[in-house]
Amino acid sequence: MFNRKTAPRTYGGNAAIIALAIAAFIPSVEAQTIEQVGGEANADDDNIIIVTASKRSENLQDVPISLSAITGDALAASKTVLADELAAKVPNLQMNGTIGENVPIFALRGISMFDYSLNQSSPVATYYDEVYKGNVAFLGISMFDLERVEVLRGPQGTLYGKNTTGGAVNLISKAPELNDANGYARVGYGNYDRVDLDAAANLPLGNSAALRIAGTFSRANGWFENVLPNQPDLNGIRQYAVRGSLKVQPTDGIDFVLRASTSFQNPRNFGVFSEPEAINRPGLTRRQIASNETSRRKARTYAVSLTANAELNDALTLTSITSWDKGTIDLVEDTDGLPIQLLEIPNFDRATQFAQDLRLASDFAGPFNFILGAYYNREKVFNQTTFRLLQDVASGGDIDMDGDVDDDDCALTTVGEACQFRNSFTQIKKSFAIYSDLNYEITDNVTLRGGLRFTRDTGQQNDFIAEILGPSGTVLGATIPTPATPPSFRNSDLSGKIGIDFKTAGDDLIYASISRGYRAPSFNAQAFFDPSEVSVAEKETVYAYEIGAKSQFANNSVTLNLAGFYYDYRDQQSINVDQLTGAQTLLNIPKSRIFGGEAELTAYLNDSVTLRSAVGLLNTKIKRGIVNGIDISGNNLVNAPSLNFSGGFDVTAFDNGSGKLSLHGDLSYITSQFFEIVNVPRLEQNGYALLSGHINWKSANGRFVASIWGKNLTNKFYFTSRIDLLAGFGFDYNHVGTPRTYGITAGVNF
Repeated sequence: MFNRKTAPRTYGGNAAIIALAIAAFIPSVEAQTIEQVGGEANADDDNIIIVTASKRSENLQDVPISLSAITGDALAASKTVLADELAAKVPNLQMNGTIGENVPIFALRGISMFDYSLNQSSPVATYYDEVYKGNVAFLGISMFDLERVEVLRGPQGTLYGKNTTGGAVNLISKAPELNDANGYARVGYGNYDRVDLDAAANLPLGNSAALRIAGTFSRANGWFENVLPNQPDLNGIRQYAVRGSLKVQPTDGIDFVLRASTSFQNPRNFGVFSEPEAINRPGLTRRQIASNETSRRKARTYAVSLTANAELNDALTLTSITSWDKGTIDLVEDTDGLPIQLLEIPNFDRATQFAQDLRLASDFAGPFNFILGAYYNREKVFNQTTFRLLQDVASGGDIDMDGDVDDDDCALTTVGEACQFRNSFTQIKKSFAIYSDLNYEITDNVTLRGGLRFTRDTGQQNDFIAEILGPSGTVLGATIPTPATPPSFRNSDLSGKIGIDFKTAGDDLIYASISRGYRAPSFNAQAFFDPSEVSVAEKETVYAYEIGAKSQFANNSVTLNLAGFYYDYRDQQSINVDQLTGAQTLLNIPKSRIFGGEAELTAYLNDSVTLRSAVGLLNTKIKRGIVNGIDISGNNLVNAPSLNFSGGFDVTAFDNGSGKLSLHGDLSYITSQFFEIVNVPRLEQNGYALLSGHINWKSANGRFVASIWGKNLTNKFYFTSRIDLLAGFGFDYNHVGTPRTYGITAGVNF
């Protein structure tokens, strides 16, 4: 008989089946089942997985939201340590790697941010322990010692602190446990001389408090081989992070969790793959580069948060989340990817944030329940960007032909040769909102749901400077006059959601909803040459229509979740680059439409074998829009492949007195997509598949563990971003995905 208690649990991070015949081999599901490898799922019994996506602890199968969840143990076992790697595990989640590894620009269901500026906030929000991380400088290193990751698709705002049009990615760390001393330590080694160290310790402090300390360290040589003599390889790893969490429960019904963390990344910077290859990369293989700019990227984060929960009575709970964040990113990008100084772009971003979320949740025995909340966020960002053009003789910067490139050459420039163009500014954004989420049980099987959010956003861009500098760094003049009136915006918005769900006699869930998402206006960070570039993109909105179903059958050994949606997407914020002059503006694309769906399935075939899969389908079209003078009506949205699929298996080879040995394989595939809105044919990324896997061993007493892991085992070459710079600079800009990596890990639990 099938034993659900001993079957390995899995979460639907993996992909899909599009035909019933394939489903019979690697079934397909919507990401509301949990992939669990080498650990216990967050479940209160064998058939229930508990999530907090709706701000209450609920069975995942009872949550009428398109939701994917992956346990931290599953992520650790598969060596998923970068946030951008989640895209291979969650249907209709994509990423753009323009800013480099571990600073992903997420896209969900075709909604994304087509802007590589460091001052922007994505329409797909990222949360750490319910704290919204708006600016990329706050992201840092987060994928360690996690309880789980939850990915919510669709507009958010009635449940979460910040409103978004695309969705939310929630990373939830392991909380301190009262009265239980435990921990672990892991050490790993991989190719490119990769070394990993991970550890955590849970320390009870009496009967009412506990402290958890966790840390991670990684170091690896670069995989982008630099052929220039005495120059290091690029795309290396050098990073660490530490998190401390203190939980205090002074009395029943009241608890506090104080978290403090810091992280630092200092690797050799990412490399840029320039095309056409015959002109820009003669004699080089695909994973070789001739880069003269090899400085280290620096990214530092600090974060403190306090979460307080107080049960006011048996039916009402008050939650307060207070947080402070600080982060910096400092990098010099060798944008041309060449051994000459044709185009290099130093970027610097420093941000601080304070946020307060306060909400009251009910748990009445009657048919009506609610969440009422208020949210405040203040974000201050200093941003500085420099364009270094033709800074050496080989690139053509010697205008006066004296054998050197100096300030005199910049003074003689016609289109910016031998000059540096720099801008800087400080932006302050404030967001205040009150929100509600209500549900009413019409009958035992039918629930009506709704929610409203009123948001007031304000922003101001101060101290704007745009100037021209010579190669020596001497300021030669202003390129844009300082605005007499600083750019600003004030915007109020009413968004919300209404839906209904139905429980069948077999306890399956069918739901439908209509929601409106909203994203606040944004400042253009790429203003260098013309006053028109100092601009504000207006708010963007999406009207989302969704239906879904969640079911379990075959004695709960098979979980199948489905969702279908249609989006009316209005005023998407997008960067507009003039290929000839380099001028850049931030604009709104008036109207687009998106429709598609997700399906996820997990099947526990017996005590030893689990199959899992998921599929995401997308069809996107821009209805109206002009970019760089080009009518883009009919084009696809960026980061929106028509199909993305993942599937995998978990097999227990043996589980006896000598321990437990399990095998796990994963396959992900996405069809072709564009990374830029004009849909330049030569820049289309063709479809590709990635194969990964790991073998785990655990001793019979559970104390010792070991694993062998590998990612991108076929060494597939693919791009994670592409930008057209051919007309202005003679090359196309590309970021390359990580090649084959593999290693071993061993550790001890205590």
